[in-house]
Amino acid sequence: MIREFEDNDIDNIMQIWKSENIKVHNFISKEYWENNYEYVKNILPNAKIYVFTIKEKIVGFVGANNNYIEGIFVDTNNQSNGIGTSLLNKVKESRNNLTLSVYKKNTNAINFYKKNDFIITSENIDKNTNEIEYTMTWNR
Repeated sequence: MIREFEDNDIDNIMQIWKSENIKVHNFISKEYWENNYEYVKNILPNAKIYVFTIKEKIVGFVGANNNYIEGIFVDTNNQSNGIGTSLLNKVKESRNNLTLSVYKKNTNAINFYKKNDFIITSENIDKNTNEIEYTMTWNR
């Protein structure tokens, strides 16, 4: 079930954020994610967040600021079950276009977004990590 974020969800979604970032972005030091944990925890509630729950347990979430997707995160044990697609479709419902950034080395995410009609529109260097990232866009 998808529902809107509630303040008491923050610790659960931050655990997913941290563990999935460390796992998926193994080309970036674990310390980078740990050092940014509190910063993200403080700014995340400024985004429009939807959470996906199974038996009232949060297993994934998406955050968007206007037409920019900050990220989609699904707990490892619940991936490849359509949760990410459901969260993405929830954000698409009320928008005509979306943009996001994804690391070039994160091929699973790139393929996921391509499968969901996003296209790569530019390539940049993330100044915080010195990693190449793509900007991807979707238009209705």
